[in-house]
Amino acid sequence: MSKRRIKKIAIIGSGIMGSGIACHFANIGVDVLLLDIVPRELNDKEKAKGLTLEDKVVRNRLVNDALTASLKSKPSPIYSQAFASRITTGNIEDDIAKVADVDWIMEVVVERLDIKQQVFEKLEKYRKPGTLITSNTSGIPIHFMSEGRSDDFQKHFCGTHFFNPARYLKLFEIIPGPKTDQAVLDFLNEYGEKFLGKTSVIAKDTPAFIGNRIGIFSIQSLFHAVKDLDLTIEEVDKLSGPVIGRPKSATFRTVDVVGLDTLVHVANGIRENCPKDERLELFELPDFINTMMENKWLGSKTGQGFYKKVRKEDGSSEILSLDLNTLEYRASKKAKFATLELTKTIDKVVNRFKILIKGKDKAGEFYRKSFTALFAYVSNRIPEISDELYKIDDAMKAGFGWEHGPFQIWDAIGVEKGIELMKAEGLEPAAWVNDMVASGNTSFYTVKDGASYFYDIPSKKQTKIPGQDSFIILDNIRKTNEVFKNSGVVIEDLGDGILNCEFQSKMNTIGGDVLAGLNKAIDLAEKDFSGLVVGNQAANFSVGANIGMIFMMAAEQEYDELNMAIKYFQDTMMRMRYSSIPTISAPHGMALGGGCELSLHADKVVAAAETYMGLVEFGVGVIPGGGGSKEMALRAQDLFHKGDVQLNILQEYFLTIGMAKVSTSAYEAFDLGLLQKGKDVVVVNKDRQIAVAKQHAMLMANSGYTQPVKRDDVLVLGKQALGMFMVGTDSMEDSNYISEHDMKIANKLAYVMAGGDLSEPTKVTEQYLLDLEREAFLSLCTERKTLERIQHMLTKGKPLRN
Repeated sequence: MSKRRIKKIAIIGSGIMGSGIACHFANIGVDVLLLDIVPRELNDKEKAKGLTLEDKVVRNRLVNDALTASLKSKPSPIYSQAFASRITTGNIEDDIAKVADVDWIMEVVVERLDIKQQVFEKLEKYRKPGTLITSNTSGIPIHFMSEGRSDDFQKHFCGTHFFNPARYLKLFEIIPGPKTDQAVLDFLNEYGEKFLGKTSVIAKDTPAFIGNRIGIFSIQSLFHAVKDLDLTIEEVDKLSGPVIGRPKSATFRTVDVVGLDTLVHVANGIRENCPKDERLELFELPDFINTMMENKWLGSKTGQGFYKKVRKEDGSSEILSLDLNTLEYRASKKAKFATLELTKTIDKVVNRFKILIKGKDKAGEFYRKSFTALFAYVSNRIPEISDELYKIDDAMKAGFGWEHGPFQIWDAIGVEKGIELMKAEGLEPAAWVNDMVASGNTSFYTVKDGASYFYDIPSKKQTKIPGQDSFIILDNIRKTNEVFKNSGVVIEDLGDGILNCEFQSKMNTIGGDVLAGLNKAIDLAEKDFSGLVVGNQAANFSVGANIGMIFMMAAEQEYDELNMAIKYFQDTMMRMRYSSIPTISAPHGMALGGGCELSLHADKVVAAAETYMGLVEFGVGVIPGGGGSKEMALRAQDLFHKGDVQLNILQEYFLTIGMAKVSTSAYEAFDLGLLQKGKDVVVVNKDRQIAVAKQHAMLMANSGYTQPVKRDDVLVLGKQALGMFMVGTDSMEDSNYISEHDMKIANKLAYVMAGGDLSEPTKVTEQYLLDLEREAFLSLCTERKTLERIQHMLTKGKPLRN
């Protein structure tokens, strides 16, 4: 990577995309200058205040309103609201000269070539030579935009296409112009992956690039198939959602969120600019889409699209669905297919595809038609949109949230089986696919020595996918590097003396098998290795303890067994803290309850930026029982100073548990005291997380890691704190803010975090607090209300508050 540094970026255009991109650069510590146009007229509020068009507050109104709206939106575009201070706003007339001080200028204005060219003409007057300048266009040809600009401008100019929302969707398409310097492309490719946390894909300058070309084809294909197969929109969303590794929003809900007008704009662009596309007819809009456009049924932005939320007479809300035959809204219908029932016991999505295509009902027909259309289409897009097939898969996974790309799905079904199904539907793959099979290559991908390889068409052989050296892909090493395995975990050798303990239970819940695996991992690491990482690459790190097991023991009144199980959990967490080797936790996605407690007890946490961490046990009627309550009391006392501030600090940590607070990012977990500044670190690119965690384990081991001494100096405040907490919970119960049972749970937590009813502040051991915690947890498990909550959680999948 070159020595180019991005300290400051100017973003021109503050709409949804511009503000979102600005927030994401602020997320990673870059100073942002966000500019937009000056309003042409005053609004009513400005008139009432006697302002004029020359007042700064008016001139910056558009940019400030847009950024404010973005920062208030959910899900939030920013890791922490404090990071918004890294964004400076202004307008193109007064502040454009400031672009001379930035390292990268990004244009994110309206999708009109003439306007973009006018913006670039203005920017070139102030841009210093060598500054990167890019466009976030979603489809306008890059070569048109830089026409007439200087050689230095064109050398440093290309497309950099983010997907909305910029924080959450990982695709970062880089589209070279005719004169873009290769060093610029190489820099952006690595910067996107390393700093922005994206999957960088260098695309060709073709209409809609890679992600939208394939994604819009896939949606348009379903638009046409829905009537041919006589399917409802609920049925299509059921078939094209999580069951095949796609987002919950599936097809029609996704269109509602993105906006039908946005999809139509891209589809029309492809239809008008790709005359040689063999499936051009699919980019013609069906009649129902044209009617929806005329009616302005564009989705969430207009309050109705394929779905419509209405308020019923009793005040409750209901989601209605659009009947594509009558174009009238009706009550939603539950979708059910026999083929899907066959996949219920298959946890791994990749293993479902072979079952789905064999279905004898409408679902099976749907999958055969949609998959074969997709396979044929992507095979014919090479080399038009990409020379390498893995880039198409990367784009669909990162831009559209697919768990598996088209070629990976085809591999799962079988390349030759895919061709057979294709022919049955009257379709043909591109010639290179037949050549590949004829040459003896029976898959698009292979794994060798822990690395992924793809079929390279020109050389007709499997070639290593570039850029893997900074990643550790557990799927690739699990079999060859396995050291130990039970029903709950796989322990892998990451090399260089570091082990990894990977959870394999459903939703990565923590039960007896996982705890046994953790203890085994520590045993092995202490005996023959130098350090331990606890990490996985599933959707979530861990959703917590196995509450089904807790419910069974409590319901059967097997309190001795439950006591032993909770003690085993606590002891395992303490082994994470007090082993003779460094332990690193690598949470990502949901790290709740026991998953959070494990991270609290590791020597260091290497968290993915998108980590949603919290001690949520209150929702099922108990307190954290795996050391979480103890740990929050300990962390609070580590911040104690003399005076009343001690109670305030303890109260903050108490409320983090009592209100079941969950961080919306790893950075927010620092604010909640769940991560510790100066010790724990955040990785923006989740793909790098295991590799970075391994590096930290090696660094700690090589620096002379010494087993910590158990704490016997935890200051607890006793009756002083307990009285404060109980007055507060009593007041909340009197005000009907919490139920009587909630008050009981809160008082149990208060007893633990106060260290009991000691008459004065006293220093105690961690084990003393653990014993109080376990006793409180067990006593709550005897409560009927607690059992009701746990049962509700198990059957409904969400906490019950009563």
